[in-house]
Amino acid sequence: MDLEKHPKPKPDLTEPAVADAPPAPVGLRASDADRDRTAEILAAALAEGRLTAEEHSERIDGVYQAKTVAELEPYVADLPGAHQSRPAAPVGDQPTPGAVPTTADENLVAVFSSTTRKGRWRVGRRTHAYAVFGNVEIDLTEAIFEYRQVVIKAVSVFGNVEVRVPENVSLRGSGSGVFGNFEVEALDAGDSDAPVVFVDGYAVLGNIEARPKRGKFIEDLHKYVGRSVARHVRKHLN
Repeated sequence: MDLEKHPKPKPDLTEPAVADAPPAPVGLRASDADRDRTAEILAAALAEGRLTAEEHSERIDGVYQAKTVAELEPYVADLPGAHQSRPAAPVGDQPTPGAVPTTADENLVAVFSSTTRKGRWRVGRRTHAYAVFGNVEIDLTEAIFEYRQVVIKAVSVFGNVEVRVPENVSLRGSGSGVFGNFEVEALDAGDSDAPVVFVDGYAVLGNIEARPKRGKFIEDLHKYVGRSVARHVRKHLN
């Protein structure tokens, strides 16, 4: 039996191809840096007692699942950090008044000896180095910066203090030498939020030297403070 053949209908070219149309915009996509900055605000709120451990855990989970910047905003809308702009990195030879304490977080002393601080270590806001007929080496190229402004106070008497920093931080210096040498190779980081290291001190018949170590870079400050701190807190809360 012959089957009746029906001609295949031709597509209506006057109708738009809806299936091929691009999706409607849903807002600016969030970057890792956006999520990390939000996590940093939450970590500070937890430390200040503005959020409970349970609230922090719930919000941090949502932050790292957010796809757009708009989705991040509700998690910090009721926190002060969300309404504060980040200060620009200092450009002078001294830190911002009140940003760094007068007492040292760590003292490095070398008297007729040698002291070295290097590797993966957390840099405090203030470090004092004293070299008396000795040598102190401070290597920040693999250090963890938890603060944007760091002061190194160096005193050298018939000794030597050497400071090495990564290329993506700013370096400032203010000091003097009495029959000695005080030399700081100033450095400006490309990122305005990068840490700033201030080297201050004096050398008496000794040497103080601070300069970048070429080819060495640190991880992003906000990435560490935001994501890593948040994970550390969550690990101890669970």
